[in-house]
Amino acid sequence: MEGQTYPETLALYIDGRWHGAEGRETLTVSDPSTGQEIAMLPVATTADIDEALAAAGRSFPSWSGQNAWQRAALLQDAAALIGQRRARMAYLLMRENGKPLADAYGELDRVMETLIWCAEEGKRAYGRVLPPREPGLTQSSVKRAIGPVAAFVPWNFPAVLATRKLAAALAAGCTVVLKAPEETPAVVIELVRALADAGLPAGVVNLLYGVPQQISERLIASPVIRKISFTGSVAVGRQLARQAAEQLKPATMELGGHAPVVIFDDVDADAAARQCVAFKFRNAGQVCLSPSRFYVQQPLAERFIERFIHHASQLQVGQGGMPGVQMGPLNNLRRLQAAERLVFQACEAGARLRLGGRRLGNEGYFFAPTVLTDVPAQVDLLREEPFCPVAPILTFDTFDEVIEQANHPSLGLAAYAFTNQLSRAAEFSERVRAGWIGINHFVPALADAPIGGLMDSGLGYEGGPEGLDAYMHARFISQSSHPV
Repeated sequence: MEGQTYPETLALYIDGRWHGAEGRETLTVSDPSTGQEIAMLPVATTADIDEALAAAGRSFPSWSGQNAWQRAALLQDAAALIGQRRARMAYLLMRENGKPLADAYGELDRVMETLIWCAEEGKRAYGRVLPPREPGLTQSSVKRAIGPVAAFVPWNFPAVLATRKLAAALAAGCTVVLKAPEETPAVVIELVRALADAGLPAGVVNLLYGVPQQISERLIASPVIRKISFTGSVAVGRQLARQAAEQLKPATMELGGHAPVVIFDDVDADAAARQCVAFKFRNAGQVCLSPSRFYVQQPLAERFIERFIHHASQLQVGQGGMPGVQMGPLNNLRRLQAAERLVFQACEAGARLRLGGRRLGNEGYFFAPTVLTDVPAQVDLLREEPFCPVAPILTFDTFDEVIEQANHPSLGLAAYAFTNQLSRAAEFSERVRAGWIGINHFVPALADAPIGGLMDSGLGYEGGPEGLDAYMHARFISQSSHPV
């Protein structure tokens, strides 16, 4: 984008002040399209973490004491500022994440939608009036902010995932210490800047980067923090949940997924394949809700596989700012190596490579859209979240058979099915173990809909009224009118 540049230095935000690299260690931020360094990011010190905690604790009474309409006005003003800065923020997101520019714009649209929705929903955090047990009693329940929050965000959708936590917490009246992803820092910095420029009081939101384990352990152990919210891998989620449990602190965990897609034999193979390809390779497959295992009923299998390969082979892969690009690079070397390992192991075990399966070029972290068939059940590709542009396609005969396969492994974040039979769709929705289910289409996470995984895919909910409730606690109040 002409005239746009990535900042050479980045900053932490603590108690209303920006803190650069002076006197701090730094981390390198790289462009995944080239692998080259584009900026230096300061590492939060122990003193920085403690200052952020103190600020969040100190500002909580005044922020939670504001009424819901005041908090809503600030969130709406922040959304308006992001709308004005959308082009700049999209460029930053594209440079540090690698996703196509159109996808970066789409993510920022969801940021604004989430801010506005949470602003309005905060006004509807209603309690209840209970029927009294005796005359002269007024009995009710009310919702109040739970307290300062420690929030942890990954790099795949850094802007919207940070916003889902910030917007709900702020609308509920909580203050936040946000540990954002070191791979994609600039767009979250601009998100926090928009909140600050909209008038957010000092200390209400504090932004840290650095050594993840050091920051998470200190935040969770602090008596200031009363709630933890994490989006990321199952392994890290388990570790943080254990730490939170030791402190008896509630935790929301949106963890990994390995979403099955079941294509029954009564649909149009080309139409289904076109949808599956578009959503599978979105963000190079680095999406928690990404379809990652495809099960096709036998009569349709050959035709579906042929059309899937055709549409996948037509995808334009390249640097996110280039016209027409539909898929960018993987975000980092770890993901590139994981893609190579998953494909190699599957092929060694007998899978048939039908498309891709290799790194593209020798610069950056590009990996070709990949299709595998005849994949053995024991390979890692079918057992762990792939988080890369690799699509295994398998076949099935009966409904019971495919449900059993879809419900394994123990990841239950999302699941999808394509069928024109209403009874089949209804039975799939009831029997598949997943918190996010799509029938005949794919849909990203929405501001007004709850997302929460089953089994190893998480605890609690984000999004919707359920996501707002996660940052509040209910108080029961029983008051007698009789004189004492």
